[in-house]
Amino acid sequence: MRYTGPKVRLSRRAGVPLTRKAVRYFEQRPYPPGEHGRKTNRRSTGDYGLRLMEKQKLRWYYDVSERQLRRYWDLALRKPGASGAELVTLLESRLASLVLRAGLAPSIYAARQYVNHGHIAVDGRKVDIPSYLVRPGQVVTVRERSRRMQPFVAAAEGVYADERIAPYLAVDHADLRFTLTHRPEREQIILPVDEQLVVEFYSR
Repeated sequence: MRYTGPKVRLSRRAGVPLTRKAVRYFEQRPYPPGEHGRKTNRRSTGDYGLRLMEKQKLRWYYDVSERQLRRYWDLALRKPGASGAELVTLLESRLASLVLRAGLAPSIYAARQYVNHGHIAVDGRKVDIPSYLVRPGQVVTVRERSRRMQPFVAAAEGVYADERIAPYLAVDHADLRFTLTHRPEREQIILPVDEQLVVEFYSR
């Protein structure tokens, strides 16, 4: 199942801010949530716990279920490249992930909701599946009927955009449109996760 509780708690459990909103809260309380959070020593975690936490961080960062992540891992194993890098590339190629990266949504949770609610089109056709894997050359837009909604007005003004646009995207914020120019490469993806530990978790 996907986590649907308070999102900042996830960042505190993970030890790193997983969303923009979490950055400010995490600076104030950088320890795990709960009654004994201040007393928890993250460095005392064993090898299994460390690998498990990296896997959980990857799940939470992309807002996928355990079953979905396992499916992506199985797909990554069938690719010719390094399994960890292939896993991250697959997750980054999801429609919801790219909507976030392009600055059309403030968080992965909002991006998922925008797709689910039918606000996003790929090559002119509505796609309401957040896990849809976008292919290089495909054009993603906000549908015409949704453009006057407040979140998309803000997106058109660049409110949600990162200072540096991902190098695999060509983005036109004013037109609420972006194109995946090429397959994301691992070194181009900013991610607070050590995917090698995820590989070791699944390979144990």
